[in-house]
Amino acid sequence: MDREINGKIQLKVPEIKYTKLFINGRFLDSVSGKTFETNDPRTGDVIAAVAEGDKEDVDNAVKAAREAFDHGKWPRTSGHERGRILMKLADLIEQHAEDLSMLDAINAGKLLHMTQAFDIPTAAFMLRYFAGWADKVHGQTLKCSGEFQAYTLLEPVGVVGLIIPWNFPTVLFVAKIAPALAAGCSVVVKPAEQTPLSALYCAQLAKQAGVPDGVLNVVTGFGPTAGAAVASHMDVDAVSFTGSTEIGKVVMAAAASSNLKQVSLELGGKSPLVIFADADLDMAVQLAWQAVFFNKAIITHASVLLKAEVFSWRLESNGIDINGSLPSSQGEICLAGSRVYVQEEIYEEFKKKTVEMVKNWVLGDPFDPQVHQGPQVDKRQFEKVLRYIEAGKREGATLINGGKPVGEKGYFIEPTIFADVKEDMLIAKDEIFGPVMSIMKFKTIEEAIEKANNTRYGLAAGIVTKDLNIANMVSRSIRAGTIWINCYMATEADAPFGGYKMSGFGKDSGLQAIQKYLNVKSVITPLYGSPWL
Repeated sequence: MDREINGKIQLKVPEIKYTKLFINGRFLDSVSGKTFETNDPRTGDVIAAVAEGDKEDVDNAVKAAREAFDHGKWPRTSGHERGRILMKLADLIEQHAEDLSMLDAINAGKLLHMTQAFDIPTAAFMLRYFAGWADKVHGQTLKCSGEFQAYTLLEPVGVVGLIIPWNFPTVLFVAKIAPALAAGCSVVVKPAEQTPLSALYCAQLAKQAGVPDGVLNVVTGFGPTAGAAVASHMDVDAVSFTGSTEIGKVVMAAAASSNLKQVSLELGGKSPLVIFADADLDMAVQLAWQAVFFNKAIITHASVLLKAEVFSWRLESNGIDINGSLPSSQGEICLAGSRVYVQEEIYEEFKKKTVEMVKNWVLGDPFDPQVHQGPQVDKRQFEKVLRYIEAGKREGATLINGGKPVGEKGYFIEPTIFADVKEDMLIAKDEIFGPVMSIMKFKTIEEAIEKANNTRYGLAAGIVTKDLNIANMVSRSIRAGTIWINCYMATEADAPFGGYKMSGFGKDSGLQAIQKYLNVKSVITPLYGSPWL
């Protein structure tokens, strides 16, 4: 349906079908009966009232998941059958792509054409990827030194708590549940309070696909209550969290102080993009723009996007006309290459070309295919980004574009570019999670490496150069979990994704993602009179 704002603008509002907790295959009110409001970041208006889960609701969800794991058929089902069900879920997500795209757009302020072109296809692709691993989980035969035979078994960890953020609601819901379910675990998902709607929708699709009751549970609510209850629950065997480093520490402490449950953390980032003087300057500018202002996930079989025309082709092939411009969004992504280091020979020209990218830039309703950037997810994030922009100006960085909020309603911020940024400034040190780029200068390769590593984070980094020797040296010297050379944001389902240092540990894609939901058991028996050891 549509709604009129100020008598002029028609805003699309999708039908909200699911707002209750999903526990043991049913939608339920919270035990307390409480609800909370989820808001439209375009206007700040309320979209729907969603059930507010708390400790008792988490207890009920964990109880259902424990029963399903200990006595249910899911972990005892063949990997082939689990994979078949996950494949069916992928089909259903594609069939309901329009609804899911609209939910993520209205709930998170994401560009609708981006959710259609990338987020939902990515979710379906990831499900199929991990479905393919489900029947390939097996151990090894071991060569013992004594008269024994030995082998290993890979067994599902058990009940897994999955706590997801708000910037990629559908993608990260799937990225968490797919490897865990493929491994044979049962799960309790706590989606971000800002974006609960698509997780509940996907839960219903999982039931339709054949995921048994109790295997997948969704408890909506707040981090300090529902999230904390998941992390500290004595009957949860493992927890995987994606979010800020500060909350990651809290989750890890709760896991340690409860039952020493296994922990996987994908946390913040302040990733460097290092541009050398020999780089293709136009490509470097586009990559830098994409690295900071582009909220998206490219985890598909056709993901490597080096130039705007390639990206334009991908969108246009999905029926989206962008008039040759590079689509973007609100910069809310942990991978953002928000520290842009440019070799001094091309520094001034890089700044000039980067500012030129803003021409014809359109902020507005993410349901409009001509819009390049939507709103920040909520008022709190909106105000946080504006505080960092003020800090950048106060500490002496040169503001060369943007820096202001846009409009009287909603949470829109101009794409903001700072030059002459120093290493000790807040905008150079802290993860802002918004449309803010910091441009810095370097002279030598050694200086570039030192500056790139001068951060408490280690999630990703980018290198732009035509020199293979430089690319090899720098990629091996930067301490980060993913290094992109002459590209950025190119991720694949089979490429392990996770960080170094305070960006966390554990991988959320690739074979390593399913391995973290498996325990290794050694089985040893004696041999009597065998001719071979």
